[in-house]
Amino acid sequence: MTSSENAPAGTPVRVVVVDDHGIFRSGLKADLDERLSVVGEAASVESAIAVVHSQLPDVVLLDVHLPGGRGGGGAEVLAGCADVFSSVKFLALSVSDAAEDVVTVIRAGARGYVTKSISGQEISDAVLRVAGGDAVFSPRLAGFVLDAFGTQAAISADEELDLLSARELEVMRLIARGYSYKEVAKDLFISVKTVETHVSSVLRKLQLSNRHELTRWAVDRRIL
Repeated sequence: MTSSENAPAGTPVRVVVVDDHGIFRSGLKADLDERLSVVGEAASVESAIAVVHSQLPDVVLLDVHLPGGRGGGGAEVLAGCADVFSSVKFLALSVSDAAEDVVTVIRAGARGYVTKSISGQEISDAVLRVAGGDAVFSPRLAGFVLDAFGTQAAISADEELDLLSARELEVMRLIARGYSYKEVAKDLFISVKTVETHVSSVLRKLQLSNRHELTRWAVDRRIL
C-alpha cells in the first residue's frame, strides 16, 4: 500500500503529538512527512486531553507513560477523550513493548501501538493507516498482543469461524492485520469491490460494526 490511499487528496492528516519529552516531540515533528500536519502538542495527561478537545485532530500520537492526572498516563488520556472517539483516532507511540502497556491502551481505545524505534517514514505511514481506519501494530508486538488477548474469547472461535467461507476467512485475517482493501485485493488476486463485499459479509456474520472491532475479535481468538 501507498499510505496516501487513506488520506484525503491534497489534505494533510491533522496530528497532535503527546509526549513529555520536548526534544522527542521536536524530532518527531521534523521526521513526519508532508502528508501530515502537526496542529498541537502536549506533555501531560491534562494538557493532552485539553488540546485534543480544542483541536479535534485526525490522529493523536500518544505516549503511554505521561505525568499528571491520576497517574494513568496514556490510558487516562484515552478515557478523558472517549467522547471524541468517533472523529479522533489514537496511535500509541512508546519506548515500551511490555504486554501490560500494549493491552492497557488498546483496551482504553487506541487503534494501534508502535515503538519509538521505527523511522519517521514508518510512523508517517502508520498515522495515515490509522487515519484511514486500520489497526496498526509494530511487528515485534504481535506476539504480546496475541498472548494478552488470547484468553479472553467469550465463545468458541471454531463455531464463529464455521460461519465464514474459506475466502471470507482469508479476507478477514488480512483486514484484521491492518491491510487496506487494495492490499487485500492484490494479495488474493481479486477486485477491491469483491473485498468490500467479503468484508461486509464477514462483519454481518460475526455481528461486528467495523474493521477495528474485527481486529479485536481476531486478536481475542488468536487467529491472526
